[in-house]
Amino acid sequence: MSTETSSCCSPRALFGWSPPASVADTPAKRIADRVLPSTGYGLIAFFAAVIAALLIAPFFPRHIELAVEGLAFAAAAWWCGVNFWRSRHAHCVVTTVGWSALALLTFFEAVQGRSLILGDEQPAFLVLLGVAVVFEAFWVRAFGTNAVRLRPLAR
Repeated sequence: MSTETSSCCSPRALFGWSPPASVADTPAKRIADRVLPSTGYGLIAFFAAVIAALLIAPFFPRHIELAVEGLAFAAAAWWCGVNFWRSRHAHCVVTTVGWSALALLTFFEAVQGRSLILGDEQPAFLVLLGVAVVFEAFWVRAFGTNAVRLRPLAR
């Protein structure tokens, strides 16, 4: 089976959960594959850093707290965006868009020095994660794979 048509998971990527990455046929894709932690300690360390940032953020003054949260949201959105580009994970559609929007909102709030959503930025982050996982479950049920595949339109 080729990686483009396979619906089985790569045994190494994300501990066997990820669809296989598309072919690294450009320099940008090769760089992304080197930079993106897709399995093992690199993946754990990346998300541990995001979680640590979210845990320490409340100890700072409000505008710094919001900036730290915005950076954590942007980092998670970046990771999912690159992961979607390389392996097409269905949940990454939701997390990339949702966390990017949340990061922008949070950076705006940091400039204002106050939360516009009553301090619920971190719960919103988790809600978006939950929505993304549910979306992927429905995607798998409907299409039999957790990879989003674009098919050419029939003529």
